[in-house]
Amino acid sequence: MGLLAFLVTVVVAGLPVYVYPQVDPLRPADAIVVLGGTAYERFDVGLDLAERGFAPELVISASTGLDDPWMAKYCDGQFPFRVACFEPDPWTTQGEAQEIRRRASAENWRHIIVVTFTPHVSRARYIVGKCFDGELTMVASPSRSDLAFQAWMYLRQSAGYLKAATEFGC
Repeated sequence: MGLLAFLVTVVVAGLPVYVYPQVDPLRPADAIVVLGGTAYERFDVGLDLAERGFAPELVISASTGLDDPWMAKYCDGQFPFRVACFEPDPWTTQGEAQEIRRRASAENWRHIIVVTFTPHVSRARYIVGKCFDGELTMVASPSRSDLAFQAWMYLRQSAGYLKAATEFGC
């Protein structure tokens, strides 16, 4: 009975973090930053936001590599707004946040829209917030909802939180 109670507590506690994270109302920003990964739908969400005029620049973390043929649609496309792609170093959310800090300083960003997949929103907010002093608007792209995926995300994102909590500064 104790194990079941523990599991129920973990699942319920994780719902607002991994399944229903806080997302923010959209408003114009200095840039849209799409965090990387192989769920390519997030890049379409970022592209749609830029096409709708929420920011003059779309910045994409090509964490799958700039030679990824799927990324050419975004990184090599012709758009009426600026598009910049980068490979994070290290290839982690922290590496992406460090690149955000660098670009924000160089381009004087005060407000950015960050797009990532739903289970990653809360952790990304925490990590990017350690590196970016401006306003963050977090947007969730759709992700799988099957039980196996959600269980993996609880484990993966929780481990990521623990790692991030031990890393001081940006």
